[in-house]
Amino acid sequence: MRSPRLAVSAMFFLNGILFGAWAARVPAFVEAFALEPGMLGRLLLCLAGGAILAFPLAGWLSDRIGAASATRFIGIGYALALPLIALAPSTAFLALALLLFGAGHGAMDVAMNGWGAEVERARERPMMAAFHAMWSLGAGVGALTGGGAVALGLAPLGHFVLIAVIAGGLTLFLAAIPWESRRSAAGPGFALPARGLLLVGLVAFCSSLGEGAMADWSAVFLIEVTGTDEARAALGYGVYSAAMFVARFSADAVIVRLGPVRTARIAGVVAFAGLAVALTGGTLSAGLIGLALLGLGYSVVIPLAFSRAANDPEIPQGRAIAGVATLGYGGMVLGPAVIGGVAQLWSLPVAFWMIAVLALGISALAGALRRT
Repeated sequence: MRSPRLAVSAMFFLNGILFGAWAARVPAFVEAFALEPGMLGRLLLCLAGGAILAFPLAGWLSDRIGAASATRFIGIGYALALPLIALAPSTAFLALALLLFGAGHGAMDVAMNGWGAEVERARERPMMAAFHAMWSLGAGVGALTGGGAVALGLAPLGHFVLIAVIAGGLTLFLAAIPWESRRSAAGPGFALPARGLLLVGLVAFCSSLGEGAMADWSAVFLIEVTGTDEARAALGYGVYSAAMFVARFSADAVIVRLGPVRTARIAGVVAFAGLAVALTGGTLSAGLIGLALLGLGYSVVIPLAFSRAANDPEIPQGRAIAGVATLGYGGMVLGPAVIGGVAQLWSLPVAFWMIAVLALGISALAGALRRT
């Protein structure tokens, strides 16, 4: 039962379920602390800021002790950080708890992608997309546990402790396997990608900015562009996420057949086509089909970028992934704000056409994903 592939899959699942559990209980914290939208936004920036600050440290640790050991070590801290959020007595402490939780999330992201890339190399076949599918599955399960906890009247503290103990304990058991990781004594350097990986980071940014925008703007987009009601517009993000999840489970076979460069070029075109259909179709059906195509297109980009970074011949694995993750995560953080700003200046459709242009940027820059 305990194999390297299962171990890495379990760590991706753990990262997702912890994040999904938190996301599902955000309304409870809004109510408990009487958070206005502006304050909630600043608190969520603390979470994102913690992740970005942790990237270079996680890269350094992965290079020094190995990605597998770093993943397990950070995974423990990340699981323990979840209940700390529910123990916060004030917004100041909540901000600190979210900073720590975000740091655990981001640091584990760097380390587990490094371990996943090592398993890929050992098995001599692409696996990264399937690993990322496990993150999506974990996030969905985490969100479902939130709904169940609310239905049972379980407070966030009890919910978070159960998730941390059960999911964390089982995952760390599955991950406790012998594994010899690549190590390097090199320092972390600045968290932005080194020059050789800058284009790889830009590929990740082109995808992640759109991914970040989907969570906050897909429903609003469907209402404005198709004229549908709020209830049916909520289907948009679910369709997008489901398409991404399904595609990631089958994407590795496509990468084997086409190679990373051709796969990324096609992915960019598919994402652009999806947005074009959603923007010009004028109906809810067209909008949902378009968002499903967008999920299909985006599904392989981040896994390909991390895999390419981890296999760079010159830059230590941990530092390389940390650098690409900074631009990738930065896109997710900036996405909602950029869409809002462009929509304020022009219109929401113009903002989504901007995302479409960035999707073509994935195709244009796909050559950077070629392994050397």
